[in-house]
Amino acid sequence: MSTISFPDVERLVVEFLKNRPELTGITVDNIPPPGFDGTQKVVLVSRSGGAWVDDLHLDRPLVDLEAYGPDKTAAHAVALAARTALLDVVETVFGGARVTDFAEADGPRWLPDWNRQAANRYFSTVRLSIRPATTP
Repeated sequence: MSTISFPDVERLVVEFLKNRPELTGITVDNIPPPGFDGTQKVVLVSRSGGAWVDDLHLDRPLVDLEAYGPDKTAAHAVALAARTALLDVVETVFGGARVTDFAEADGPRWLPDWNRQAANRYFSTVRLSIRPATTP
């Protein structure tokens, strides 16, 4: 019987995005940077759900992207940059797992951040298909 090793999907997306030229000067992580008030150019990545599909041997995570900026226009530009970059995520390998498909579940939408009064945030959700690494 083989053992499945699920990747940390948040880290996969963070590592993929953080060095992309579209996101130069933008912090990408799964935790807010120190002193974060929602006005910095930041993309926060969180797995928000999804499921393992045994018959297909695929993990199908839903991943939320919160894009912030100093104003609404800048936050929208950050969201669009992350959206554009993720179009190339298919075939990315991370810890032995491989991304086999990408689909946008909900495109960028303005969503005020009620925890950060000065924040400018766009929110989107993507679905990845990931074939996890297996060991015999």
